[in-house]
Amino acid sequence: MYCLYLFLALSLASHPSFTILYNNVPYDERLETSWGFSCLVEDEGKRILFDTGGDGEILLSNMKILKVNPKDVDAVVISHIHADHLGGLWRFLEVNNKVKVYLPSSFPRRIKKRVEKMGAKEVDVKGPMKIYPNVYTTGELGGRMKEQSLMVKIDKGIVLVTGCAHPGIVNIASFAQEFLQEDLYLTIGGFHLIGMDEKNVEKIIKGLKSLGVEKIAPSHCTGGHPIEMFRKAWGEDFYDMGCGRRLILEETNHTKGGDK
Repeated sequence: MYCLYLFLALSLASHPSFTILYNNVPYDERLETSWGFSCLVEDEGKRILFDTGGDGEILLSNMKILKVNPKDVDAVVISHIHADHLGGLWRFLEVNNKVKVYLPSSFPRRIKKRVEKMGAKEVDVKGPMKIYPNVYTTGELGGRMKEQSLMVKIDKGIVLVTGCAHPGIVNIASFAQEFLQEDLYLTIGGFHLIGMDEKNVEKIIKGLKSLGVEKIAPSHCTGGHPIEMFRKAWGEDFYDMGCGRRLILEETNHTKGGDK
């Protein structure tokens, strides 16, 4: 019986998972919410911290409550230069500097030097890049505000994780689909739609639907009303991804509701 439990535990751990460590959108009442975003991506034994929120103390406190050890993180990916995605990095590196930090190439040299001075390895990201066997960055997308997003390949397609989606969530999703030549299974993160009128939000929903995005999990800077519009449009394929939510994607024998 013990062997069975161990097998099940190891099997579950092998599934890709996405845990929201920092967000202004609440989910787990034990955690502190604050404006910003951070998502822990776990796949095949690797842990990638995508963005670090705006306050490192809040990030580390939330990680402790969720029993996520900062020293177990293998790599950090920062989507863009805004403080609510970058600000927690420095406190995190004080705890774990044995990581590679993937920064958009357009970041100022002073930020890259600070990463290196703290003992971490800085990796410049210009174009699309493989980070681990199933994990890729889109590379810098957009015009004035450069931003990278994370693409994770699973057997159902692509899981796309965005920070704020300044280049446009439909544009990023389209790029991911074209680059990896896979279906879009799930899109998680900030969609940058706060204050946008319903007509334009509807256009974005239509655009993502036309790309075949099966499941959706908008959060952070998407805005309360747009989030509800996505909830209505995707129904049972909508996920709440507020602060503290952990989503485990089972890659075999999947049925509706099979994801945790």
